[in-house]
Amino acid sequence: MTSSASSHVFEDLRDERVPPALYWTGEQVSAWIEELGFPQYKPCFTTNCIDGRRLITLQASRLPEIGITDYEHIMTISNSVRELLELEEPFWNRSISLPPRNEIGMYLEKKSVRGKIIDNMSFQKFLLTVQSRNPKWQPPLSNQCAIIAHNVPAIK
Repeated sequence: MTSSASSHVFEDLRDERVPPALYWTGEQVSAWIEELGFPQYKPCFTTNCIDGRRLITLQASRLPEIGITDYEHIMTISNSVRELLELEEPFWNRSISLPPRNEIGMYLEKKSVRGKIIDNMSFQKFLLTVQSRNPKWQPPLSNQCAIIAHNVPAIK
């Protein structure tokens, strides 16, 4: 990790909005899965090099790919990952009038990939970028399909 990237890590770790698990090593993730009550899955996590950033993308549907096939265990682990990373649960009936996702969820999604730009991005820097592109989110208009007549003479 470069000193520039590490400064952003320290900036994120000081920010209480960013879950520390984002920067966990593979060993820390393996210790967490053991503490969760699933020591038998430690090899699944270590073999697949699951660290804090990869943990973000580890949804219930992906757990069988790394060797976790028990449905109850899948549900417990995926719920625990969401709690650990403070991600909102995806609801099928979520209103479209709500903002697309919370800011921390969008940041974590960005940080789940690697690259020079992403590695050097802190949550604060991400917020500035998002706010400059979209200063205030507004829900879609509820009457966007309504036909409104303009300058039509009144019928007598």
